[in-house]
Amino acid sequence: MFNLEELSLYVKICDINRFVDGNDLRKNILNNMSRLKRLQFYIRSTTGVLNRINIPSNEDIQYTFKDFHNNHIISYVDYFTDTQRGQCHVYSYPYTLNEYCKITNSFPGGLYKCVTKISLYDERPFEYNFFLRIAESFPHLKKLIIENMKPQNGKPKSDGNQNLPIIEYPHLITLDLTEAHLDYIELFLFDTKMRLSNNISVVAIYQALRRVTEKFTRNATPIHGKKLHCLNLVGKYRIPKYVKEYFPHTEICSCEFV
Repeated sequence: MFNLEELSLYVKICDINRFVDGNDLRKNILNNMSRLKRLQFYIRSTTGVLNRINIPSNEDIQYTFKDFHNNHIISYVDYFTDTQRGQCHVYSYPYTLNEYCKITNSFPGGLYKCVTKISLYDERPFEYNFFLRIAESFPHLKKLIIENMKPQNGKPKSDGNQNLPIIEYPHLITLDLTEAHLDYIELFLFDTKMRLSNNISVVAIYQALRRVTEKFTRNATPIHGKKLHCLNLVGKYRIPKYVKEYFPHTEICSCEFV
């Protein structure tokens, strides 16, 4: 192992007392692999926010990589006040993995052609432009998980979004909205500026979808109703007839829990 010339590293570390940074890589890897010429890595570490005096910034994290001359390093740090936790993404770019988890509003962008599955998480709202940026950064996205219970602040009105750019997810086949606020369900099912693939499966909480569709009586048929291949409703044992009539082109199934 010490004679390796190339190394790809994927690390996820939870509940530690500090973030993993360049000092850790230097001490535990680079100093023990003198022949290493190429290092590709992705590290996501999470920690409890216990001592705010010693909370590192993204600039602090970047500084620990100042001697990594052969790598383009991307990092970003988030602190979540509701859960009193911190998260740090740090990785070499270009990004070569097919999955990218827990992306937040701090995501700096870029192009990630290899990624087909992502999850979005934050305690701050995801606004319209964030989803546009995600679509542009992940052109081959197939599975999207949204974890955000905060309503949008800049939610566009139905009659005032004509000047907004179109958001396209042409390859998306699975959309998980079980931990998403109603605004995001509405965005993906009703917004005229959202473009999805023709064969998509959606997972959503029954009661949330019931509210968004106004008890499945909302006059405007879901824009993407005909594109829904499968709708999995969580929290409803039996699917009422009126739900099937509201989504006539969709295979509907149910489960009690996620």
